[in-house]
Amino acid sequence: MEFEEKLIKLNQAFENKEEAIRYCGRLLVEAGHVNEAYVDAMVQRDADLSVYMGNFIAIPHGTDAAKKEVKSSGVAIVQVPSGVNFGTEENPKVVTVLFGIAGLGDEHLEIIQKISIFCADVDNVVKLADAQSVEEVIRLLNNVE
Repeated sequence: MEFEEKLIKLNQAFENKEEAIRYCGRLLVEAGHVNEAYVDAMVQRDADLSVYMGNFIAIPHGTDAAKKEVKSSGVAIVQVPSGVNFGTEENPKVVTVLFGIAGLGDEHLEIIQKISIFCADVDNVVKLADAQSVEEVIRLLNNVE
């Protein structure tokens, strides 16, 4: 899995989860991985089934119907040190790292699996959330088997 420096953004802040999801989607559009319609599908996917994964991470990705909008596989990694709430006021689900994913065919399943294994250890999530450089983020994620 290759990580693209232009798809890794540090120290971002968002008012709400939709803004955060759309930001991830725009990065994938600008990098040429997806068509514009994929961004709305990412928001729809979260409405259908939350993309919050626990351990302070979310993995926004499109709906199955939006697979036709994917041109190539890519992962946008967005660090949100102050967090963004993917839950409700009564039941907050704070996210400090987002992985916006687009996968050709079933490639996204492998990507999600690797991220899930890495992020199952909350210490790894903290390291990502605290990373001070794009290179550090890539180094941390390249340690995933």
